[in-house]
Amino acid sequence: MMSGITEQFDERFWARHSNPKSGWTRIPLGALIVYAIYRRSWRLLGVALVWTVVNPFLFPPPETEDAWMTRAVLAEQWWIEEETNRTVGLGHPNVYNTVGALGFVYALYAAWRQSPGGATLGVAVSVGLKLWWLQVLVERYDHQAGR
Repeated sequence: MMSGITEQFDERFWARHSNPKSGWTRIPLGALIVYAIYRRSWRLLGVALVWTVVNPFLFPPPETEDAWMTRAVLAEQWWIEEETNRTVGLGHPNVYNTVGALGFVYALYAAWRQSPGGATLGVAVSVGLKLWWLQVLVERYDHQAGR
């Protein structure tokens, strides 16, 4: 019974999250979280964290897979579920996501220390490497789909 509910939840999550509006509106969340910590705005931090949780459920499934962000989300799902890969690690392409995650941790630290340059650098590294990781996954996903 529980595995059926879990599968339905996963299916609904990925279908709605693959709407490009969901994906693109999540991109600035890291910067917003870092900014909230830098400014010590706990309300803004709370709003950003709530948006992180509810965002994948707010948008309807996309009508097509034509949008790059749709394919990026579907490629991530494929990478995790069908290819049974992790999202972080030292192998290619996960090293991009790993270093990006470390960049985000550094951004959080820099924000806490109120270092705007470090926070900005950390966010830029984090977002840039996440998008690079997604691009590699999209290329693999498109290839396996015969695009």
